[in-house]
Amino acid sequence: MVKMTFHGHSCWEIQGSSHRVLIDPFLTGNELADVGPGVFDKLDGIIITHGHGDHIGDGVEIAKKTGALVVSNFEIANYFGEKGCTSHPLHIGGGAGFPFGHVKLTIAHHGSTGPGGESLGSPAGVVLTIDGKKIYHAGDTGLFLDMKLIAEMNGPLDAALLPIGDNFTMGIADAVKAAEFVDAKVTIPMHYKTFPYIEVDPNEFIEKVNAGGRKAVLIGPGESYELA
Repeated sequence: MVKMTFHGHSCWEIQGSSHRVLIDPFLTGNELADVGPGVFDKLDGIIITHGHGDHIGDGVEIAKKTGALVVSNFEIANYFGEKGCTSHPLHIGGGAGFPFGHVKLTIAHHGSTGPGGESLGSPAGVVLTIDGKKIYHAGDTGLFLDMKLIAEMNGPLDAALLPIGDNFTMGIADAVKAAEFVDAKVTIPMHYKTFPYIEVDPNEFIEKVNAGGRKAVLIGPGESYELA
């Protein structure tokens, strides 16, 4: 069984039978986060989708404290390495296996400037395989037709975590189409309500996905969903 716990914005904690992974740990400065970086004392991996501060977040602090391996694109991996963290570089279309599972980076249409204005490579989505379950975290992205290929080449997907907040990423209508393209067993919205720019009603997304014959669930910060 794999447990996915939402910590607000795009931050997810993925717990397998013996390993734990954190994705996009934006906690400090996130009023919707249910935890702070100090709660993590044992962690195997940290996956960063792109360089923006609301995704790198507390990654450096948590990686140093826990010794977790940071997995991201080449530029972000180097960024963490320069700050004293252990990292592994990937790039779009590439994947690698780790003790906690397999990580593959996918296309995402967004930006990736770092917290200090650094150019940190291309943004990405992630397909994480852990304990036999495949989770697609889309990162920050607009809708794109090749999401169908992500499902075809990496699926069937057990879960899709999709941004819905509009303005910087897909809005609800486009995210509903993305849910159709990736066709995961369950779709969960993220990247909404954190800032005024992305204030949308996630229930509208849930209703529209479910009306289309697919399963979507709403998970609030601090809540979990289990993939059996």
